[in-house]
Amino acid sequence: MITHVKFVGIPTRDQPRALEFYTQKLGFEVSTNQPFNEKQRWIELRIVNSPTRVVLFTPEGHEDRIGTFFNGSLACDDVEATYRQLRQRGVQFTSEPQKQPWGTFAIFKDPDGNQFVLSSS
Repeated sequence: MITHVKFVGIPTRDQPRALEFYTQKLGFEVSTNQPFNEKQRWIELRIVNSPTRVVLFTPEGHEDRIGTFFNGSLACDDVEATYRQLRQRGVQFTSEPQKQPWGTFAIFKDPDGNQFVLSSS
């Protein structure tokens, strides 16, 4: 039976630029970075202290997904503190931290315009 989600894909136009953003700004670590085909690499990253993996890869024919809203949420212990830290690293937020009855969240963008919800776990 299914036990977990192995990875989620993040579509990108420029893999080297995305790799720099996710490792240098967000602090993800490289698990795999190897050739996939003549156009792309298979770049699999892991979130530190988590089994979660993300892949910086755009399947052929899915280029229209680049720059869209990520259907999920990235969790942290303290949205406001993480927001301040990421802004200091140059991460662009489209929404400052907002408190709601269900929790606190903020929204940021990667260099390709993909938008992500950052929420408290």
